[in-house]
Amino acid sequence: MKFFAVLLPMRDEEKSVRFRPEHLAFLEQMRNAGHIYANGKFTDGSGGLVIYQTDSFEQCEAFVHQDPYVENGARTYEIHEWEAVWANPN
Repeated sequence: MKFFAVLLPMRDEEKSVRFRPEHLAFLEQMRNAGHIYANGKFTDGSGGLVIYQTDSFEQCEAFVHQDPYVENGARTYEIHEWEAVWANPN
């Protein structure tokens, strides 16, 4: 499995408000299916970040295209494969 950092910059604030419930439901569904490792909004209101865990860039992009924010033009997206390095908890 690979990690992909997906930036979701704000495109249309009105649409972001309108499609937020669908977007959040989509994220929950994807987390429950094991496709999303983490997600969250930027506190400055500029957008958000989703960390997908998938087999390929193509699979990640297919998931991103299912996000109601992207489908409805509320957000644009930018995908970067991410070589995660985790801190040692000790």
